[in-house]
Amino acid sequence: MPRSLKRTASLLLIALTGVSCSQGQEMTAEQQIATAVLPAPPDRRAEATVLGYDRRGRLVTLREGTNDFVCVADEPGDERFHVACYHESLEPFMARGRALRAEGKSRAEIMRIREEEARAGTLPMPEQAAMLYVADGDIARFNPETNEVEGLTTRYVVYLPYATAASTGLPTSAPPGDPWIMDEGKPWAHIMLIPKQ
Repeated sequence: MPRSLKRTASLLLIALTGVSCSQGQEMTAEQQIATAVLPAPPDRRAEATVLGYDRRGRLVTLREGTNDFVCVADEPGDERFHVACYHESLEPFMARGRALRAEGKSRAEIMRIREEEARAGTLPMPEQAAMLYVADGDIARFNPETNEVEGLTTRYVVYLPYATAASTGLPTSAPPGDPWIMDEGKPWAHIMLIPKQ
């Protein structure tokens, strides 16, 4: 587990408080953990590190994992439900994006800064393919009894830094259900697969 994910025991205790959902119900740390891992393959969920939110809305480590997966709980405060799980080699890239967002940078600024840093070698990127699983839905469809969200849509992303259509043989667009390469040539180039609904 990367050192960047290690947190003190006191931080874990702080994290065990709930956060409010947009409907006013409180999502406990256990509920955040249960829903954060939903997009991950079932055999990777129990040992994944889970990042979530304390009562002040700060991102904290809810659970230290023992495998190579990191999952991020839904950020409270809106009607969208969005969780993601990814290989730990993507954590520097993801963490840098979160830090820049916290500084108030726009999406365009975040992407520009991360690209500059990745190309300069100061922002580590995966040296091999790295998987990201994303699930989206409506927070109103969260069931606190089962810790499930009805009607989730999942997409699969395989990061291949600097890959292109020519280097992979993939198209740059495709209908749902077919793979394609997005942001070709960028440090965050990736194969996108959105299943048919």
